[in-house]
Amino acid sequence: MTRIGLLSDTHSFFDPRFYELFKDVDEIWHAGDVGDVKVLDLMRAFKPTRAVYGNIDDAVLRLELDMHQRFMCEGLDVWMTHIGGYPKKYDVCVKGALEHNPPKLFICGHSHILKVIYDNDLQLLHMNPGAAGISGFHAVRTALRFSVDGADIKDLEVIEIGPKSVG
Repeated sequence: MTRIGLLSDTHSFFDPRFYELFKDVDEIWHAGDVGDVKVLDLMRAFKPTRAVYGNIDDAVLRLELDMHQRFMCEGLDVWMTHIGGYPKKYDVCVKGALEHNPPKLFICGHSHILKVIYDNDLQLLHMNPGAAGISGFHAVRTALRFSVDGADIKDLEVIEIGPKSVG
């Protein structure tokens, strides 16, 4: 079993509470808009980290990260990108590839809106952890925590970190 801490849209702010919230995870996955390479460095120093770059990420982060990651976690086929949309409204940049070869878990960020939706048409689970940073239009900072057991996703938890203001 692999325990995952999933976040997105940190926009240059890594809340120190993640050290406690993610203390029992095996990996951190970040779905883009890291904001500052220092945030990536903090995550990597804390836990093994998979991340993609987002639309606000600069050339430094784009050299470090890919736009898309497609990988296996145990027996689960995962695709993570920043701008992906959601079931029935996938972004044009991913829609064709999703329909042609859907993963079992599709992760994106960008919207700052936490969503977990099962796509019956493509037989995949869509996750967007919302926004963990203090920049953007969201009112509450959010993340997700779950386990991958073989090809199954278990123990999904929504984490409300708190209001957008720090403290």
